[in-house]
Amino acid sequence: MAANNVKAPKSKDGYGPLAVPDFTPADLPDLSGRTIVVTGGNGGLGKETSMALAQHGASVIVACRNLERAKLALDDISSAATVARPVLVHLDLGDLASVQSCIDEIRQHTDAVDVLINNAGVMAVPYRTTKDGFESQIGINHLGHFAFTGRMMPLLLASDNARVVTLTSLMHQQGSLDVDDLNYTRRKYFRINAYVQSKLANLLFTRALASRFEVAKAPAISVATHPGAAATDLFEPVVPTLGLRRMVRQIVAMTAKTAEQGAYSTLYAAGMPDVANDDYLGPAEFGGVKGPVSRCGRSSQAADAGLAEALWAKSVELTGVTYDELD
Repeated sequence: MAANNVKAPKSKDGYGPLAVPDFTPADLPDLSGRTIVVTGGNGGLGKETSMALAQHGASVIVACRNLERAKLALDDISSAATVARPVLVHLDLGDLASVQSCIDEIRQHTDAVDVLINNAGVMAVPYRTTKDGFESQIGINHLGHFAFTGRMMPLLLASDNARVVTLTSLMHQQGSLDVDDLNYTRRKYFRINAYVQSKLANLLFTRALASRFEVAKAPAISVATHPGAAATDLFEPVVPTLGLRRMVRQIVAMTAKTAEQGAYSTLYAAGMPDVANDDYLGPAEFGGVKGPVSRCGRSSQAADAGLAEALWAKSVELTGVTYDELD
């Protein structure tokens, strides 16, 4: 798998086709010798991603906050593994001290990380703050992963072919981002708006990191993915009552992808050889809800290089993580 630092190939509609248009995990190459870190790999998309990667030979490190839940998931991931037994490490993305501790723990298991999958996240939760005082959705979904990726940069650059894969959402299309009020100190807090802001931030981070990899001529690429509409439990905080949740679960079960199918775009980004720097992969049919993995369009804000740089500068200011290795 040869990493490259060029932008995604373009077609007449702006987004070139992928080499495997009807991808399934069976198309993954042998990943033996590759070390892959998955945040939030203890359930949903993260667990399905971890199982498929382990089945294809990767050494998977699962980074999770809830270790008890993660230990149960680790049994399933271990049963799928064909070469290396997966490893569990503790990571609380809402605590910058935990971010550094997790990197120290990962260093006990490997000298290089080939793929980092920024999968963990929260969706539409009531207002609360992280241990560092950030609004929880921007704090966990973006700032925590920004810090984690930056702290891991020496391990990533120790690989000769590294990838950073960051999960976003179709809902970023509805989002706007106020760089000077990421934490909702001035704006009225609406939890779905805060979630959408964080998913827009994920795409802007992907673009800014891709640009830095390209300028530094680093042996690494930065890629974003979305799962479409996947039947996971992430949506449940949006639904206020148990009875309504049951109804929504039934609707999702009939119309959405399974969590296994929702992981396809992440698996493509993590393992397939034709992935390019700054790619954005996911289903593109029915408004992006379903369909095979494709190169996708992003909102005008998500494509705004100036906004990406402004968010990067604010993220450095808030987290203290500077990415010196790419300067």
